[in-house]
Amino acid sequence: MAHVNLLPWRAERRKQREREFYMQLGAAFVIAVLLLLLWIFWMNQRIDNQNDRNAYLQTEIKQLDVRIAKIKDLEKVREHLLARKQIIEQLQADRSQMVHLFDELVKTIPASARLTALKQSGQSMSLDGVAQSNASVAEYMRNIEASPWMGHADLRKTENTHDATRMPYAFGLNVSLSRPKTNEADADKTTAEPAAASSPVARPSPAAAPPSAAARGGAGS
Repeated sequence: MAHVNLLPWRAERRKQREREFYMQLGAAFVIAVLLLLLWIFWMNQRIDNQNDRNAYLQTEIKQLDVRIAKIKDLEKVREHLLARKQIIEQLQADRSQMVHLFDELVKTIPASARLTALKQSGQSMSLDGVAQSNASVAEYMRNIEASPWMGHADLRKTENTHDATRMPYAFGLNVSLSRPKTNEADADKTTAEPAAASSPVARPSPAAAPPSAAARGGAGS
């Protein structure tokens, strides 16, 4: 005899499938929430790491700013020391320049001219004097321009005073000063002095000395 199932099995099966669907949906929701929490935790960790890096960089930047400020202060001190060194070197050069300048003034002025006044302002000099003629003034200007310590000379004035002196022409010159790149005369002098000091003085040999008068007298007798 065949068995006939009269229970509502289709409804029971539908309910079971619904329960399985909701269970799967709940499991998916739980997994999604867990993944979301893990992502949030990971992002927070990255943000914390980046904040730590930013704080470290800010600290290093502050230290570098302090070092840069110290370097700038040292550069200012260095520039100040260099400026003082240049001033000292300039003063020393000007001191030696004045010695050479007065020497050149004596060497360059011709016998037919005479200086009455001079004034130096920086790297320029104003000369006033008297001369026998304009040719003497022109000769003086050529001598000045040939000097290594003086440069171009501009004629400021020249006039005949019509007096009865030997030098009736009054002149004025503007002279630009300069320094030679290499002072060859001083270099040669410095080189010659050690050479002269090191070279032995020639002395006659005792064997080559001429016989004395007494010896000649004895030989003659």
